[in-house]
Amino acid sequence: MPIFFAVFALFVLFLFNSLTHKLCVQTEMPQEKQPSVFRTINILITILLLSSYVEVTII
Repeated sequence: MPIFFAVFALFVLFLFNSLTHKLCVQTEMPQEKQPSVFRTINILITILLLSSYVEVTII
């Protein structure tokens, strides 16, 4: 189960990073602001994935 979830988590992070990149390009966001946007989204998605993993392993 942990291996499946790790692969799933990597897929989700890759997907959200590509969506974030498209958002930055579409809104013509300045280069200086993009790293903070990526960092914030990656941290929030990682917290979401960790909490869902903990919830799945408890059940």
